[in-house]
Amino acid sequence: MPGVAGQAGCVRQGLRPYGPDGGWTYGAGVLTGRAGARQDRFVPPSGESLEPASGAPRLLGAPEGDFQLLARVTVGFAAFDAGVLCLEVSGHQWAKLCLELSPDRPTVCTVVTRGHSDDANSFVVEGDSFWPRISRTGTAFAFHASADGEAWTFVRVFTLGTAAEAAAARVGFLAQSPTGEGCAVSFDRIAFRPRGLTNTRDGS
Repeated sequence: MPGVAGQAGCVRQGLRPYGPDGGWTYGAGVLTGRAGARQDRFVPPSGESLEPASGAPRLLGAPEGDFQLLARVTVGFAAFDAGVLCLEVSGHQWAKLCLELSPDRPTVCTVVTRGHSDDANSFVVEGDSFWPRISRTGTAFAFHASADGEAWTFVRVFTLGTAAEAAAARVGFLAQSPTGEGCAVSFDRIAFRPRGLTNTRDGS
């Protein structure tokens, strides 16, 4: 994947910023960014418009073939804030795996947008850090989450876009603060694995 390589999680040149300026920096194995006030990437399912109400800072690259992208995310929660691993296949089709304060406890949440966004809470976690993972196996994407980066809990499996769009998907990192005045997000222990999963349900 351009920008992320190896089990050591070395972030290099190749990831591109999208959306508002997130002030992305990388050093000592930690990627940091910041969402501004009321920045989010979400299209309300009850709305008529297919455009997001606002944008959120993203840092994305386009890996080839099957992959797994994982990291430990830490969020400076102040409001309805989140640190996110995300993927995008087109301007109106994307998905997010979030550690989010939802509504008042840190929660693993997912959003899949096909024109309009859906929104689902998975489970509550303790503290301000957790491990999300995005994988692609063939044309299927899977979301898993972990307390330690070793044992993974299945969250969601889905397809998005055409086969060609799925193969060209951009994946990476996002910060959001939909209702707050902004939040800082950091990602460490980043790893990119150029292989898919044997079993999407148990995460192997």
